[in-house]
Amino acid sequence: MPDKKTMQRARKDKREGKSPSTQAGEFVREEIHHVREGKHGARSPQQAIAIGLSKARRAGVNLPPPKKGTVSEKTRKSAARAYRMGHGAPPKRKPSARRSRAILLALEHEGSHAASGAALSRQAKAAARRRTAAERSAAAKKAVRTKGHAGLARAARKAAHTRAARA
Repeated sequence: MPDKKTMQRARKDKREGKSPSTQAGEFVREEIHHVREGKHGARSPQQAIAIGLSKARRAGVNLPPPKKGTVSEKTRKSAARAYRMGHGAPPKRKPSARRSRAILLALEHEGSHAASGAALSRQAKAAARRRTAAERSAAAKKAVRTKGHAGLARAARKAAHTRAARA
């Protein structure tokens, strides 16, 4: 179950007109914190992100499962199940206590390196490389529409600081 604060932040993002992936980002953020504080581990940043996205779908974030052919069929079905659970479909059966405990124990055996700055940086750079210029441009344009005045000013200051650091 996601923290109350995470749910509030995700709802706030939705009210502000931000994309479902931004709303889901709050759940991913929570999962990264769980790994860092030792609640459980993760084998890779991608695993921590997947757990966060699943929680987001189950919490009702409008994040549809990936399209056919983009990920494995098993992943797609799992995402579709989580999406249905968050959008009113009653669970087919009670979750197995034995399985839940086994998953948690397995995660507890994993390390916390998956949530390190270096690992997350590698993941972010790899994800950015997979996006086209048009996708990046569209995301930037949407950010301008949804950031608000204070957010835009903050982003401009950050950009100026980055440019100065690289000069």
